[in-house]
Amino acid sequence: MKPSEIKKLIIGSTDGETDTGSIASILEGEGVSFDFKNGFTEKVTDRIFAGTLSLKREVDFTRSLSFVFYRIAITGIAAIVILMISIFVMQDSFSFNSFLGLGDGYAESIVYLITGN
Repeated sequence: MKPSEIKKLIIGSTDGETDTGSIASILEGEGVSFDFKNGFTEKVTDRIFAGTLSLKREVDFTRSLSFVFYRIAITGIAAIVILMISIFVMQDSFSFNSFLGLGDGYAESIVYLITGN
């Protein structure tokens, strides 16, 4: 059977007025067989549905995990920026001592504050 004839049969099968049984008989006359082994449909459907479900769950889990990570990361970055702004406003500088909450104190006063002696 020529490719042009197959193309005509495929296009003709989409028409609602065409009898699909006649198309099947034409193909059988050309030597095309539609006989499958027992269990063919079950094997095909099992393979189709097994692959898509596992892939879909994996993609869905990855998407959810990514969404949660970005939500937490953005919230954490916002908290860090707010903390840095508040330190700068309260201490009028941004140094290691101001980050720790230490003012203009001496080393002895820090030891006294920590130990109480």
